[in-house]
Amino acid sequence: MSFRITYSVLDADLSALHAQFDAALDTVRGTLGAHLPSWIAGAPYQSGELLESRNPARPDQLLASFHRTPVSELDRVVRAAREAQRAWGATAWEERVRILRKAADLISERRMELSARMTLEVGKSRLESLGDVEESADLLRYYARQLEEAEGFRRPMASLSPREHTLSVLRPYGVFAVVAPFNFPLALAAGMSAGALLGGNAVILKPSEETPWCAEGLYHALADAGLPPGVFQVVHGEGESLGAALVRHPGVDGVSFTGSKAVGMDIHRHLSTGRVRPCFLELGGKNPAIVCRDADLELAIEGCFRSAFGLSGQKCSALSRIYVHESRLNDFTDGLARKAREAKVGDPSLASVFTGPVINAAAVQRFERAVDEARRDGAIIAGGGRPRWEDDLARGHFVEPTVVALGHDHRLMREELFLPFVGITRFRTLDEALRLANDCDYGLTAGVFSRDPSDVERFMAEAEAGVLYANRGTGATTGAWPGVQSFCGWKSSGASGKGGCGPYYVSQFMREQAQTRMS
Repeated sequence: MSFRITYSVLDADLSALHAQFDAALDTVRGTLGAHLPSWIAGAPYQSGELLESRNPARPDQLLASFHRTPVSELDRVVRAAREAQRAWGATAWEERVRILRKAADLISERRMELSARMTLEVGKSRLESLGDVEESADLLRYYARQLEEAEGFRRPMASLSPREHTLSVLRPYGVFAVVAPFNFPLALAAGMSAGALLGGNAVILKPSEETPWCAEGLYHALADAGLPPGVFQVVHGEGESLGAALVRHPGVDGVSFTGSKAVGMDIHRHLSTGRVRPCFLELGGKNPAIVCRDADLELAIEGCFRSAFGLSGQKCSALSRIYVHESRLNDFTDGLARKAREAKVGDPSLASVFTGPVINAAAVQRFERAVDEARRDGAIIAGGGRPRWEDDLARGHFVEPTVVALGHDHRLMREELFLPFVGITRFRTLDEALRLANDCDYGLTAGVFSRDPSDVERFMAEAEAGVLYANRGTGATTGAWPGVQSFCGWKSSGASGKGGCGPYYVSQFMREQAQTRMS
């Protein structure tokens, strides 16, 4: 295969790739049912209390069981991290770069098995899973290059006398807790962890309880690359108990979290009391697209479809609000509804499937409540139901890609749903469209479709979101890639002002120290 799989791949001969993926699926399915540990101080930890990972397409299928880390073990976990960090923080930055690059290479070498595992555990399509794994490796490489280009973040400063020599040096904070979500179980865990590790910190990763299997692959890539024991640990358990206790542990020096606004704000409040500690948050979105009067309608429909329904809408960057010029509303709505109805929903491990399941039964219930509201207060244009099968998919967490017509002020147009559910409403002028698009607590991604360069430039200048796209058929609001699009949330979508995938990421995990030496 002569190209990388990213989230923007549309037309390519994938026959060889699918054959490799089928072989990897056979291998992974042969390992189902294993009992796997948490990883503490470089050794497997077995508590006897098991957390089950199940296939959301086939909930009766047990993928693996993981030994939970009890809250009572966190003192030992943090102590091991602090002990390991002292040597890791003193390790030459060139060696840290070498190890993380080796881990990236191992992820790339193992990408088929890691992707197959992800498809079964998360419900991602093949290309979505392969993109996640490829992004994980690229994040490690990109962040390693940041440290290398900055020469370890050591910068000479001005002198007040000929005998004075001062350096500005960025140094690690110590121990970071990394709390990762289910939807990008490798890329987000790898990216947040890599930023901290390259900065000389130790990391305690708490993956989502929905996707512990994918974290196992990241641990082994880092360990096999030569990361010293204790520098990266993986603890398994529920967010409400283990995750909450981890981020509140006094021995944790900083937190990187991706997830809901409510949880993120609670973490931020805690880390802002007493000793203020760094807190890097990516908190979701309610992302808009504007389809102008002169838009290429086919391009707009394709871009909106892919961003609204890829990974069943379970992306922080997923498109959930579309504002269409009134002169194009009927044609656009008809076209998007047709694509939604034609989308192949089913077992995501099959090459022909575009939309897999949502992650769990709670997401299905959230979908059903949203559909009931939309039917009561607006109109269901496409979808709104659950596919029915007679085979072993019958108990899967499947819902239909759904297009609804709703007013801008409706709850469903303002609150993040994390579902394959998109609302459409009309506008008359670009002034109105920008006002509506910006009238939201969130500010993660946004897109526009217009042939008028001045309208595009106005959108770029006035849209209140950290990631902006114009005329992007591969994804109206989705598809950021390391070193290509910085992924930074504005407003309630983020906390640091400098996002993942961007050039300022690694330095956030370090604190500045001025070192003056007199000769």
